[in-house]
Amino acid sequence: MLGLGAVGVAAAPYVQNGIDSFLGAAAGKDPTGITGLFPNSSGFRYYSVADSVRKKTPATYRLDIGGLVERPVSYTLAQLRALPQTRVVRDVQCVTGWRVPDTPFEGVRLSHLLDLAGVKPTGRAIRFLCFDGTYSESLTLDQARRDDVLVALKMQDRDVPHNHGGPVRLYVAPMYFYKSAKWLSGINVTDRVLPGYWEELGYDVDAWVGRSNGRTDTPTV
Repeated sequence: MLGLGAVGVAAAPYVQNGIDSFLGAAAGKDPTGITGLFPNSSGFRYYSVADSVRKKTPATYRLDIGGLVERPVSYTLAQLRALPQTRVVRDVQCVTGWRVPDTPFEGVRLSHLLDLAGVKPTGRAIRFLCFDGTYSESLTLDQARRDDVLVALKMQDRDVPHNHGGPVRLYVAPMYFYKSAKWLSGINVTDRVLPGYWEELGYDVDAWVGRSNGRTDTPTV
């Protein structure tokens, strides 16, 4: 029995990794969202509003910054990695109720990218586009300039995996996780806030944890 117990302990990480990989792969092809009901070992749920999402490689990935900016630009993954990186450790709170404490994200501050592009005086908000072809999000310019809003390249101290929106995703620490758009491909400066995917379906545009969507969760500040 002791031998079997030792084998079980040794094999557990491999079994869990296999389950996580299976759930991630299944979620990428699951339009029903059923796979999102099952947490992986880190406590996250897999979810996508698209039927499937093609992977981007370092060679094919691009992040386009445009709209009301002086210097439109398209970044490769290598160029984003070469910019100053910021690490933020906060709880992740989903509006559906689950929470993952003390989750590290690392990447480029969105404010830094906006400064490099040069926001025009008429710019008031940001619209985010995703290469799943479906999802979108938005922030006001003041919200986007917070120090805890990142264009994230790492999550839990490793490269953001495809199933969690990699290679690049948005991370908005103080807001519910639907604001942290996966598979980020476009940042457009606009003259007003344009509601994102879930806002069009009734979610709050300002999604502060504990102060929106009728929820009283502990804020992430």
